[in-house]
Amino acid sequence: MTVILVTGMSGTGKSTTLEALARKGFRTVDTDTGGWIAEDGNAERQWREDRIDALIAEHERTREPLFIAGTVWNQQDFYPRFDHIVLLSAPQDVILERIETRDTNPFGKSREERDRVIADIEEIEPLLRESATVEIDTRQPLADVVAKLEGLV
Repeated sequence: MTVILVTGMSGTGKSTTLEALARKGFRTVDTDTGGWIAEDGNAERQWREDRIDALIAEHERTREPLFIAGTVWNQQDFYPRFDHIVLLSAPQDVILERIETRDTNPFGKSREERDRVIADIEEIEPLLRESATVEIDTRQPLADVVAKLEGLV
């Protein structure tokens, strides 16, 4: 069984990478959509632990590879259950350009949200980097990013 967390700041390419992995036949779950985030009024986004636990348990039984993408406050609670924690990264200017030009996600269009992204890069990304087992710079071609992730399986 290989369960891999793909994490990183908004705009690093988590969703795009998961879509490419899914096209290759891998099971992927982007926790930004589909009810994976707890709606309990917390200021910080958190996974619904029951759903994430059940998802990982299923793949522990089936031994099929699974890629989970997300960046949430409580992801560290699941670190022992991931075979790899992959940080997707890119320089701040690249991230901000991607956020500004993407049409698949409205987050980051307002000044307030862009300021939040910048603050997260400064405050949260170092914590993610410290916990990551692998870091992939997403300025390289998508096919190369996907190949590196496939190699972890």
